[in-house]
Amino acid sequence: MTTVPTLTLNNGVPIPQLGFGVFQIEPENTRAATLAALETGYRHIDTAEMYGNEKEVGEAVRESGLPRGEVFVTSKLNNGYHAYGDALAAFARTVDDLGLEYVDLFLVHWPMPGVGDYVETWRAMEEIYRSGRTRAIGVSNFNPAHLRKLLENTEVVPAVNQIEVHPYLTQDDVRAFGLRHGIATEAWSPIAKGNVLGDPVIAGIASRLDRSTAQVTLRWHLQRGDIVFPKSVTRARVEENFRLFDFELTEQDMAAITALNRDERTGPDPDTFNWIP
Repeated sequence: MTTVPTLTLNNGVPIPQLGFGVFQIEPENTRAATLAALETGYRHIDTAEMYGNEKEVGEAVRESGLPRGEVFVTSKLNNGYHAYGDALAAFARTVDDLGLEYVDLFLVHWPMPGVGDYVETWRAMEEIYRSGRTRAIGVSNFNPAHLRKLLENTEVVPAVNQIEVHPYLTQDDVRAFGLRHGIATEAWSPIAKGNVLGDPVIAGIASRLDRSTAQVTLRWHLQRGDIVFPKSVTRARVEENFRLFDFELTEQDMAAITALNRDERTGPDPDTFNWIP
């Protein structure tokens, strides 16, 4: 079975660079999809309280028969729980819903700049980290200004920033800020909800390599150094998305795909997104 390469986070914790995402997978389908991913070889599962399927992810991890230490599990703080005490309670619920003793990575899902003070939220995250019930803490959808405010007012540098990244939204400034400060970049919506799969540049590279356009796009992410977690409920697609380690893109391929950037989001803008579910 292929072994997924790992990156080392800024606190020394290793994280598999390829994972499996469960965003928008219905709870009734999550257990089977996650088990299929683990059977395929994925060892990194990305969920969130907002997704409504933490319980099913936990069931799959436990039923897989894999040692707990071999599966990297990420979850996220929901938008309605940014107050200090609320964040602590929400984390306790996440661990309980997963049915696991700890999580490997816990993220603030959105900065919510118009709702509350995410510095207070991050101080709660630091307390959660000190409790030992998560191996690392990070953020999601934070722009450089949000990150800079955290770095200036708190103690623990986020290990990860999970942001929307794909060939049409390369996020070079956010990724560069993270690199300067030791914050790893995770890419959500890595194929832009399928929007990039018909791109003629990517299709041409895929044809030359006898690969799918999804595989080429995911390989682009890996070679840039992003942590990526495609999702699918179709086992054949789950397996296809895992076959990324027996080919490489040339420097010219990488440059051609990066040049497709058009700063085009498929999701909300973190500077203005203040939705509470």
